[in-house]
Amino acid sequence: MGEQNVKLNDDESTHQAFMKSLLNEVHALERMLDTGLIETGVRRIGAEQEMFLVDKAHKPALKAMEILDIVDDERFTHELGLFNLEANLSPHRLGGDCLSQMEKEAQEIYSKARKTAERVGCDIALVGILPTLTKDNLGLESMVPTPRYYALNDAIRALRGDEFEFTINGIDQLVVEHDNVMLEACNTSFQVHFQVSPENFAKNYNIAQVVTAPLLAAAVNSPILLGKRLWHETRIAVFEYSVDTRSKVHQERGLLPRVHFGDRWLEESVTEIFKEDIARFRIVLTTDTEEDPLGMIDQGIMPSLNALRLHNGTVYRWNRPCYGVHNNIPHLRIENRVIPSGPTVLDEIANAAFFYGMMAGMTEQVTDIREYLTFGDVKSNFLAAARDGIRAQMNWFNDTHLPAKELVLEQLLPLAREGLQEAGIDHDDIDRYLGVVNDRVTKRRTGARWALESLENMKDMGTEDQRLRCVVSSMVEQQSTGKPISDWSLAAYCQEQDWRDSYRTVGLFMTRDLFTVRPDDIVDFAATLMDWRHIRHVPVEDDKGMLVGLVSHRALLRLVAQGRMGKDHRVTVEEIMNPEPVTVHPDTSTVEAIQIMRRQGLACLPVTRDNKLVGIVSEHDLIIVASHLLESQLANQE
Repeated sequence: MGEQNVKLNDDESTHQAFMKSLLNEVHALERMLDTGLIETGVRRIGAEQEMFLVDKAHKPALKAMEILDIVDDERFTHELGLFNLEANLSPHRLGGDCLSQMEKEAQEIYSKARKTAERVGCDIALVGILPTLTKDNLGLESMVPTPRYYALNDAIRALRGDEFEFTINGIDQLVVEHDNVMLEACNTSFQVHFQVSPENFAKNYNIAQVVTAPLLAAAVNSPILLGKRLWHETRIAVFEYSVDTRSKVHQERGLLPRVHFGDRWLEESVTEIFKEDIARFRIVLTTDTEEDPLGMIDQGIMPSLNALRLHNGTVYRWNRPCYGVHNNIPHLRIENRVIPSGPTVLDEIANAAFFYGMMAGMTEQVTDIREYLTFGDVKSNFLAAARDGIRAQMNWFNDTHLPAKELVLEQLLPLAREGLQEAGIDHDDIDRYLGVVNDRVTKRRTGARWALESLENMKDMGTEDQRLRCVVSSMVEQQSTGKPISDWSLAAYCQEQDWRDSYRTVGLFMTRDLFTVRPDDIVDFAATLMDWRHIRHVPVEDDKGMLVGLVSHRALLRLVAQGRMGKDHRVTVEEIMNPEPVTVHPDTSTVEAIQIMRRQGLACLPVTRDNKLVGIVSEHDLIIVASHLLESQLANQE
């Protein structure tokens, strides 16, 4: 969630004062490092659990603040979206039964969240990106109303402009225009923390960068965004876009986005990262700061470094360095942000165990990881894992190139086992959690593969909205059993489901895969297109996707009756199209659309957003709607 007592960096004096504090706090951190004031010789672990709230139709439920009002548990807090919830797990020393203790608490949090959510009519879904999210869920009305989030949104818009566009290519292609920070709320994760000694921070951080790719490949759980099948861990792409403040000039110059993996190894100290991020990234938020952190150190009071922590919280490295103070003892930790939420609590703890084990094992076996891999190889691995999951190809030691599945099973799980043994983790816990990862990878049944295979099995059933609801419904049900994803059955289409929520607006069932013509096309092409595609209407759009007309089969019949069709006639679409067709918005209710069509004697309605064609609703679509609803109603009465 981050610091909430923040202000927008909107005037010169505020900016200058905060920058002065940032520089002073870097000096203070260097002093603490040089004089041995940072805790050393202790390895602690911790985690943050993020989750989605879903309603009875398995769509986003804006209930976060209601839940927080009644949950009575300081571990719970809000995130950016009103359909998100976050909980912070207690830290543990790495050793003994720390992993099973982490699982016990995570399971307790999950159960408590579900019970509390039930009181306000919703449920919990553990997934990196909720498949039933729509663009309509990403307006500011869905944002938690806190000063930090309003300030962050204003700052990003000021730097980037009012609207931006991004494209993600996967199985499908997603092209999105958006104008606020709520895209970040699409993502939920299970963020793990690993405290390390300051003298070994650079070595440990570089190792964390190396093991992140195979960790991600085994954990992917976010393949669907806004109805499109994209990367196996689409969070990686969408988070980068959501808080990207770069202008076109900065992008052309190669400036890193605020969400990034990095572009070089860490050489000696954690301060290298903090200094780089201050130098590269504009201050977007400010907060109250300590007046004299160096003087506090002289008095034996360890400073909180509020300015440094806030700025660090607005730069989203996938492995982020963190500074904290507990009982006047400062410490450093690595926050790994790549693990998605879900599919189950057990899967999440297994992923954490895999990470901690690889970190501990590789730290013991490798003196300097930079001797074995280039940073380019490591970054390439990370992107490959995000795109392809466990099917990714990895660059590895000794200039080898091998499948992620093989790398994990043959090299990294044994390494993780050795690391956890060295750390003194209970043998039963090692077997339990690494066994979960082993089964998942062996079967290639990640959360991403489960969702994609489920959709493939339902491809000819119902509407897109219905299939996505079936995926989430099955996900929520199977999560509650506690079985790991490797033991899940695929989601199935449920005929008995109440599908009314899938038909309330035309945007939920309209035809999106459209075949269109241009005004200067010949009518013969429009007629042939109708014949080939078995359709009775063809929208007419210009090169910018703006709807400019509609051609109907009736217009073609009139043309035939007039004797104007044939080889001796070259009539254009513009001559026969309706230049002002009646249109509706995706949010138009189905009942209203039916009334419009009946009142005006229309057989179809183009669906537009800002006059851009996004779909079409025809009589045929409404017949399908009616049949599904009738079947559902009759089934419920039997």
